[in-house]
Amino acid sequence: MSALLTAGLLAAFAASPVSAFWRLPCKTPIVVERADPIVNPGKVSGHVHTIMGGNAFDFTMDDNTTLTSTCSSCTVTGDNSNYWTPTLWFQHQNGSFESVNQVGGATVYYLQRKGDGETLKAFPPGFRMLAGDPFKRSGGDDFASQAISYNCLDYSGAAKPETGMFPNYNCPDGLRAQVFFPSCWNGKDLDSSDHKSHVSYPATSYNSGLCPPDFPVHLVSIFYEIIWDTGKFADQWYGDSQPFVWSMGDPTGYGSHGDFAMGWDPDLLQRAVDTCTNDSGRVEDCPEFKLIPDTQAEGCRIEPKIDEPVSGVLSALPGCNPVQKGPGAATPQSDCGATTTIGAGNATFFTDLTSKGWSYTGCGTDNYYSRILTGATESNDQMTNEACVAFCDSKGFSVAGTEYSKECYCGNSIPSSGMPVAGVVGSCEMKCSGDDSEFCGGSGVISLYQKCTGSACTNTGAGGSSSSGSSELISSGSSAPASSASASAATSASVVAAASSAPAAAQASSASASTTTPAGGAAASSSSTILAVQPTTLATVTSSGAAASQNVVQPVSPASSVIEQSSSLILTTTLAT
Repeated sequence: MSALLTAGLLAAFAASPVSAFWRLPCKTPIVVERADPIVNPGKVSGHVHTIMGGNAFDFTMDDNTTLTSTCSSCTVTGDNSNYWTPTLWFQHQNGSFESVNQVGGATVYYLQRKGDGETLKAFPPGFRMLAGDPFKRSGGDDFASQAISYNCLDYSGAAKPETGMFPNYNCPDGLRAQVFFPSCWNGKDLDSSDHKSHVSYPATSYNSGLCPPDFPVHLVSIFYEIIWDTGKFADQWYGDSQPFVWSMGDPTGYGSHGDFAMGWDPDLLQRAVDTCTNDSGRVEDCPEFKLIPDTQAEGCRIEPKIDEPVSGVLSALPGCNPVQKGPGAATPQSDCGATTTIGAGNATFFTDLTSKGWSYTGCGTDNYYSRILTGATESNDQMTNEACVAFCDSKGFSVAGTEYSKECYCGNSIPSSGMPVAGVVGSCEMKCSGDDSEFCGGSGVISLYQKCTGSACTNTGAGGSSSSGSSELISSGSSAPASSASASAATSASVVAAASSAPAAAQASSASASTTTPAGGAAASSSSTILAVQPTTLATVTSSGAAASQNVVQPVSPASSVIEQSSSLILTTTLAT
């Protein structure tokens, strides 16, 4: 699209009386699994979803559950809503399925699009709804069909029109899946049996206009964007049709859908609807909002409760989801042997070293230029959490941290700049180079362990507070005898991990050679590329082994830039209609 045309559309959009909106960044999924408390409460869902928002998300949620979240992967304080959609897969020619990386999390648009004479309302507490139909396999001209769309991102080529189905051509910079929700409410029911009948699209358009008489309450409109890194598979297409499929076995794209569970402070949302009338779309331009730091939102996680792989290359889609091409509606399947068991969801991203006198403190934030632990350090291809703890113990330090799969840092205190955030699991999800059943920090994040003693020596489930009391820390500088450290290194610790559910992007390659970072914290290479912390489900660590061996924090692959670039595109597509 030409710059002149884009500018013209933006000007027209800005002049529109319905132009006020803000984009809510949801930085990463909190979990990816077969869960859907709206459609399948208390049960394993039929297909995999990627879920963003508050960490109170669970298989069963009442009207107030979202409000009990201690963190959110979305960046406005006061919004603990949950937003979820199916996941995308590439079907190989041999019939196997490979998960497609999600670029970041999602962008949720909040649009103030009331009709003439209407008053725009916030979602009521406990409200929930569904847009789209997972069993749909053919298009239509109705508003519900128009509300499902795709944008093929190609920043170096000519702009392509949006489609209602998967485009049958490669999208070099990713495929953006888009879901526009109904915005007219009957004013009575917080939900309905089909999760749709209590709401409606406006009378004359799916995305704006007056509400129909039976649905007189005009709610703020919400619209999801999720970008999938489909360009990675450009050289693997085969046959005469596109190769992507949604997690419910939909190869057409018509079955895309989204779920929303209200978790806002209702007064805050109403004030924002009333007063945040800037047409920039920038969430920062709404004075009602206090923003959550990106790194904190990126670290909001919950542990999967279903013991099954949901990423990588699989022989079949998780659940009972054979590919059904249509054009008739797909038929729900069962009795394929897929698990229906919901587990306890035990912590998965730390190693239990309490028997060695060390407790997990949480996932902290580190800085390449200014390390939070500035004592002894080592880096090797045999790194594990117990090996790092043993190394730091032998050097007389009381704090140990693993980072970037193979690095170990020691110190005697954790500065506030790197302290784990209370209630936040964090993004320490990179496999240890010496044991892929353990997790050793990540890119710009560090798995922290502290020396402890006595019955209070307990692990922290999420940053900031122990799950059963604060650890009794041994005073700074004290150390166990060297023999004790050797025993720690030689003895395998009990690892609490669920490798099958860890994001595939966290599996960074490790180097064949190792280097030692000076105690001051800076790596030896002065020409290293530095990246702000961005631990997303897209593989942020794309280094070769040689690069990793230099302790270089690698940049995100070019595809990850589409989140920021796409923010303006929406103004020239869906919102300009």
